[in-house]
Amino acid sequence: MLNQSLQQKLLQKLSPQQILLMKLLQLPITQFEQRIKEELEVNPALEEGNEDRDFEEVSTDATETDFTKSEDGDEASDDNESIDEPTHEDDVDITEFFDEDDEGIADYKLRDPSEFADPDDENKTIPVAVTRSFHDYLEEQIGLLSLSDKEYQIALHLIGSIEDDGYLRRDLEAIEDDLAFSQNIVTTGEEVRHVLEIVQQLDPPGIGAQTLSECLLIQLYRKENPTNATEIAIKILKDQFDLFVKKHYEKLEKILGINAETLKSALEEIIQLNPRPGNAISENTSLEHYIIPDFILINNSGELSVMLNARNAPELRISNSFREMMRDYKNIDKRSKNQREALQFVKQKIDSAKWFIDAIKQRQHTLLSTMNAILHLQYEYLLSGDETRLRPMILKDVAELTQLDISTISRVSNSKFLQTEFGTFPLKFFFSEAITTDSGEEVSTREVKKILSDIIQAEDKSNPVSDQELTDALRDKGYNIARRTVAKYREQFNIPIARMRKQL
Repeated sequence: MLNQSLQQKLLQKLSPQQILLMKLLQLPITQFEQRIKEELEVNPALEEGNEDRDFEEVSTDATETDFTKSEDGDEASDDNESIDEPTHEDDVDITEFFDEDDEGIADYKLRDPSEFADPDDENKTIPVAVTRSFHDYLEEQIGLLSLSDKEYQIALHLIGSIEDDGYLRRDLEAIEDDLAFSQNIVTTGEEVRHVLEIVQQLDPPGIGAQTLSECLLIQLYRKENPTNATEIAIKILKDQFDLFVKKHYEKLEKILGINAETLKSALEEIIQLNPRPGNAISENTSLEHYIIPDFILINNSGELSVMLNARNAPELRISNSFREMMRDYKNIDKRSKNQREALQFVKQKIDSAKWFIDAIKQRQHTLLSTMNAILHLQYEYLLSGDETRLRPMILKDVAELTQLDISTISRVSNSKFLQTEFGTFPLKFFFSEAITTDSGEEVSTREVKKILSDIIQAEDKSNPVSDQELTDALRDKGYNIARRTVAKYREQFNIPIARMRKQL
């Protein structure tokens, strides 16, 4: 049985403008620039340039947007800090120009987009950099060898199965099946193995290996003028690879019947080899990636200040042609249906452009507010560059200082970078938990990690410091930390245990 009832609910919903600001906040500078380009392409009312009349620059005391969690898990803004839709003198209430029977689809939406194209526009293509890939380099070498058609096709398939680091990790039986089903090439495991050995003769040495030991052995076999150390290195990799990986040097000396000096020479031969031969080619052909800082730290005779990267503050304005169209439609006493539809389109695009410009300015203010709070909390470190001067700082500390929500601070600190005199750092670098020393002082965990790293770097490599010895050294400095915590910090630096750090 169906019943009707009335219900009252109090919900917090995000407006489209608030959603837009949240998305812009979390974008790093390169993606932010791309987002602006996309908006310029889809909104003809928005264009680059200074806005002279309708928009004012963001002041330092501007109201900031804050976000909190609603009961249903969605993020909502506080009523006192919401984004109001921009109001301007040129705004027109277009609802008065529509009748109830005008509910059809706008005429411009049914027309072919090509009708609006400028016949003078040229079809321009974006130039793409042409580079020789890792697999192209191998295929060029295969083309210079004397192979039968069948061997050539097998070799091409093997090259296509080699990963970017130079290893062939697929099982040869699976490759044999692929050749039969995809290329109708019937072969045997012995024939595939024979062609693989040919591929492994290509440059750089070690290409096509299936294991690390095989990769290193291929490089040693191809070495010109092998020495006694080379022969011992081959024996180690071929017969005693597990002992070598685990650095059981005493056992290796006993099994091979050699002294420590001879073993050291053999290990030096192995250390000089390339465990990832594919990188030697891919690193030269791939495009380099650069970090573009979102903030720049300025040190003026000991006085620190922060400025936004100019690329974070684009100059946008409302198109003058759209302003004129709006004024023209306002001066028409009686509008036709097509004119009302055109007015609706112009009004929509102008409002969208205003919201986008306002969101960008609020983004700039939020970024600067957050960065200035971080500067205030980490002033000593940013002044000296001494990592031991980093203060404990979490998102809540910055949120309380800026009167913003933690979620807003999290968005700002994600994928953003600060350029300083001593390097460029992600904002997340400045956040760390606190540890209480024996004297009751709270210090950053990053400070403890820095001291731990310095102790390991200064250790005797022939007799590395164990985790227990690291724990004792930190306790002597007043940091009462458990051994398991020391091991966790060591692993975060990707530093192996003492035995694996041992060198002859």
